[in-house]
Amino acid sequence: MSHKNSRIAILNIFVLVTTLTALSLPSVAQATGEAVHYNSQDKLFRLDGAGVSYVFGVNERGELQPVYWGQRLGEKDALPAAHSMMEVASFDLSTTTTPQEFSGWGAGLFVEPSLKITFPDGNRDLVLHYVSHAIHGNVLEVTLKDISREVFVNLRYEVDTATGVLGRSATIENRTKDPLVVEQAAAAAWTLPRAPDYMLSYLTGRWGAEFSLQREKIGPGQRVLESRRGSSGHQNNPWFAVSRGATQEETGDVWFGALAWSGSWRITVEQTQVQDVRITGGYNPFDFGYHLAPGEKLGTPVFYAGYTHSGMGEASRLMHRFELAQIAPQAPRPKVRPIIYNSWEATEMNVDEPGQVALAEKAASIGVERFVMDDGWFGQRKDDHAGLGDWYVNPQKFPHGLKQLIDRVHGFGMDFGLWVEPEMVNPDSDLYRKHPDWAINFTGRPRTLGRNQLVLNLARPDVREYVYTFLDKILTDNQIAFLKWDYNRNWSEPGWPAVAPEEQRKIYVKYVQNLYSILDELRAKHPGVEIESCSGGGGRVDLGILSHTDEVWTSDNTDPFDRLSIQHGFTQAYAPEFMMAWVTDSPHWLNGRATSIEYRFLSSMQGSLGVGANLNRWQPADFAAAKSMITAYKDVRETVQHGLLYRLISPLNGSEASATESVSQDGNQAVVFAFLHSSEFANPFPTLYLQGLDPQANYRIDLLYGKQFTPGPATATGAYWMSHGTDLALRGDYQAASFKLTRIR
Repeated sequence: MSHKNSRIAILNIFVLVTTLTALSLPSVAQATGEAVHYNSQDKLFRLDGAGVSYVFGVNERGELQPVYWGQRLGEKDALPAAHSMMEVASFDLSTTTTPQEFSGWGAGLFVEPSLKITFPDGNRDLVLHYVSHAIHGNVLEVTLKDISREVFVNLRYEVDTATGVLGRSATIENRTKDPLVVEQAAAAAWTLPRAPDYMLSYLTGRWGAEFSLQREKIGPGQRVLESRRGSSGHQNNPWFAVSRGATQEETGDVWFGALAWSGSWRITVEQTQVQDVRITGGYNPFDFGYHLAPGEKLGTPVFYAGYTHSGMGEASRLMHRFELAQIAPQAPRPKVRPIIYNSWEATEMNVDEPGQVALAEKAASIGVERFVMDDGWFGQRKDDHAGLGDWYVNPQKFPHGLKQLIDRVHGFGMDFGLWVEPEMVNPDSDLYRKHPDWAINFTGRPRTLGRNQLVLNLARPDVREYVYTFLDKILTDNQIAFLKWDYNRNWSEPGWPAVAPEEQRKIYVKYVQNLYSILDELRAKHPGVEIESCSGGGGRVDLGILSHTDEVWTSDNTDPFDRLSIQHGFTQAYAPEFMMAWVTDSPHWLNGRATSIEYRFLSSMQGSLGVGANLNRWQPADFAAAKSMITAYKDVRETVQHGLLYRLISPLNGSEASATESVSQDGNQAVVFAFLHSSEFANPFPTLYLQGLDPQANYRIDLLYGKQFTPGPATATGAYWMSHGTDLALRGDYQAASFKLTRIR
């Protein structure tokens, strides 16, 4: 290292320290009560929501530079203006060591860019500087422009004042006279305070093993989380959490976020050479190349993120609260999810009217509120080799159409739901024989089958119209309250031969946009219809699809013990309301594990409850137990689905025990679910110390299932339940218990 570079590095450290400790500059925010403020003297933007402040500014080069993100600052607290960092060495110029809110790839940038463009003349240099901004209530819009070319980027920031969650997105506009190619487009880049001890949490998985929580130390370089599959995917979920230091479930700094996009995506978590940590997320740049004509715009997904000083548990609760109030289609006050019965495991595709009526009558007897007929009702659908794409009612199975079955279901006091897989086609179908070009394909190349089916190219206007039209007809002709919308394979050969070669890779964006538009148009025309997103389980779960559908199918794996870990991971990112959880048969088809019907119910009662067992095989004792459990669930489901979730004992890392607690929004009810894998050496089940109660209030305890280890008080204060706790008598293998607390007025 040269003496010159040594002096620069030392000076750089001095500048960093003095800048971050400056306290004498004028205040950014005044006591206006508004969420977004601009300090024109120091060119600083400040966004406040709940317990969070987010600050960035325009530095002397005209770049947008992050300044602060963390616990809410005082209204009169002074903050330093944004100043670019000095180069560490000739190998790390100021343009790469200075963090930016939204960076173009150019001017010596070596970290992950937010935007990369190729121009017709071969130029790929893009340097974005501040032009203007506008504030509209809780929304801030900032316009950037390249230093020489007419390429504009409009950044949108929206702060949720109730949770402090920020939504960020970008719109790229080509005002030049020539087309250009967007090679990489992020929604946002988030910069964390500089620290050496960050831990990254993220969710991985596969079919039948979704939402596995991973945790690792952030070190130099990049950790790339992504899907290249055309959907959000089983393998990675577009969610992250970064904790600092000795963060626990209920203590410590956590920055968390999720990308609202149901197509191919990428989140890059990067520790730079100067130990900055940045999280950049948006469209996956792999095979991406969006041809942007003069006057055309490209909008990115929204990248949401938040902060808490109260651990991973509070990060989840903030995210849940935000999702229910801002993301869910029924926001800000979504209804509780009804208890469903689904016929798949009882009949698979061998559906007919008498068989479905018999199942519906049995389901109604235990308190089910929605009966859903699954696959096999349409076209020439006898197995998974044929029929997808031909959406007419099979006349052999249902000679009277669906109306007579639906009327019988309504007569049992339930509404009716139907399985569909609108985005897929079997080669053995009338639709494919008529329109083989409608499948995603590369001309002259083999078409890879998955589950004996191909993916329709929803980016095509004619395919989009076909899918909307047949779904609209099904809903118009029948009293259907619910669609289970399935999606059972990933993309392959992602071509679009019907458009010019330079337009074909727009499929990655247009497909998902048309999917969203179909869902929105159907909901607008049929406002009473609710929709579940399913993709072989959790293969398409993200904030994008959750803004258009009411729930998601969490996993095809309904083994109640496996589901404890799957649900633990799911609720890190998503509210329990969205999490469908079925009670199915024992021994379970996947693992061969035998569990009691009570254990199976209590596992599923931690989310939105469904039943998928073959009721034709149940004994009277099963029906009685199920009816009792469903009655208990109806008493607590508002709390489970919309309340505050506390993970008391994690099921991960070989834990023999696990437990969750949900507290209602008004604090009047709490419900606890506890599970034991296997007793060892007569060890008692761990004492449960509850959380989230009013210490001064009195609560009555009522057992929903199980018993206390030693009799305790029937009534005690919140302080007692949180500090003294309670013990449950759980012994044996695959045991479970549940109780509720009710505030006494």
